[in-house]
Amino acid sequence: MSATHTIAVRRGTLAAVGTVAALTLALAGCGASSGSESADSATHGMNHGPSNAASANSPSSQAPSGSGAFNDADVTFAQQMIPHHQQAVEMARLADGRAADAEVKSLASTIQKAQDPEIATMKGWLKAWGKPLPSASSSMGDMPGMHHGSSGTAGMMSDQDMSALKSAKGKDFDKKFAELMVGHHQGAITMAKDEQSNGTNPDAKKLAGNVIAAQNAEIEQMNKIVERLR
Repeated sequence: MSATHTIAVRRGTLAAVGTVAALTLALAGCGASSGSESADSATHGMNHGPSNAASANSPSSQAPSGSGAFNDADVTFAQQMIPHHQQAVEMARLADGRAADAEVKSLASTIQKAQDPEIATMKGWLKAWGKPLPSASSSMGDMPGMHHGSSGTAGMMSDQDMSALKSAKGKDFDKKFAELMVGHHQGAITMAKDEQSNGTNPDAKKLAGNVIAAQNAEIEQMNKIVERLR
C-alpha cells in the first residue's frame, strides 16, 4: 500500500470518528435537555413545601383564634361567659349620666373596653367550632348550672338589681355599682377557674387566665371604692 493511500485512509477514519463523536455529544445534549424538560414538567405539577408554607401563613389563610382541640368545657365557657360579659358591659354603660365618682366612671369605661372585644373573640371561637351562639335574649339561666335572676349564681345580677342600679344616681349609684360588680366579677372568676381546670383549648384557657388576673385587680379596686364611699 502506498503512503498516499495510507494517509487517505487515516484521514477518512479520523473524519468518521469525529462525526460519531459529534453525533454522540449531540444526542447526549438532547437527552439532557429532554430530561431537564421532563423534570421541569414533573416538578411543575408538584406542591412545593416552602411555597405552600408561605401561603398557609398568609393572613387570609390563618386559622381563627380558638382553633385547635377543644372540648365541652371550652364550649360551655364561651357560651356562658358571653352573656356574663354582656351584662357587665350593660352595667358599665349605666355609669354614663349616673356616676358621680371619677374613679367609678374610669373603671366603668375600662370594663367596657376590655370586655367588648372579649365577647367578640368568644363568638369567633363558637363559630369556628361550629357551636351555637347564645341568642340575644338568652340569659345564664338558659344554660346548665346557671340561673339568671339570682345574684348568687355566677355573680349575675337579678332583674331587681338591674332596675335598682338604673334608678340610682350620684353616690348611691357609685356604691351600688361597685358592690354589684364585685359579685359579678367573682362569678366570672369562678367560671374562668373552671375553664382552666377542665378546658383543653389553649386560647380559651389563656383568656380565662386574663379574666382572673384583670378582675381580681378590679375587685380589689372596687372594694376600696366601697370603703371610701361609706
